[in-house]
Amino acid sequence: MLAARRLPKPEWLARHSPVKGQKTVNEKELKDVLGHSKTVAVVGISPKPDRPSYLVAAYLQSEGYRIVPVRPDDEEILGEKVYHSLTEIPKDIEIDIVDVFRKSEDVPPVVEEAIQRGAKVVWMQEGIFNAGAASRAEAAGLKVVMDRCMKKERQRLF
Repeated sequence: MLAARRLPKPEWLARHSPVKGQKTVNEKELKDVLGHSKTVAVVGISPKPDRPSYLVAAYLQSEGYRIVPVRPDDEEILGEKVYHSLTEIPKDIEIDIVDVFRKSEDVPPVVEEAIQRGAKVVWMQEGIFNAGAASRAEAAGLKVVMDRCMKKERQRLF
């Protein structure tokens, strides 16, 4: 009989284990967020149809969400006007979720804009984790989801 061997944590998990005091969103909250949100600002969306950000946004759009693309260039993605920042989006467009497709270290300014813009949720896609930005968002009253894919979670829960 082979002895059980304890495997080391994957490098990413070791770097990004939950921080003490950090809230995690439970299944009920995830379902509530995905079921009641209508407008998703996708920060870092790519105009290339084979990129994850485009695929997730296209899926969400097909499920009835309004997508608001946010990136420094381009005019239109998925038939929607592209804005260069969250704060550039007109005030009459209510942003429920800010879906972030940026490097983890680039998240803090996005969170600050999400707070200024009055978003309800900051969602960091798979592989994106920033505890400091998450704490800042939570302190401002926003819900935070980290290291999860909106598309996969929506498909799993609905």
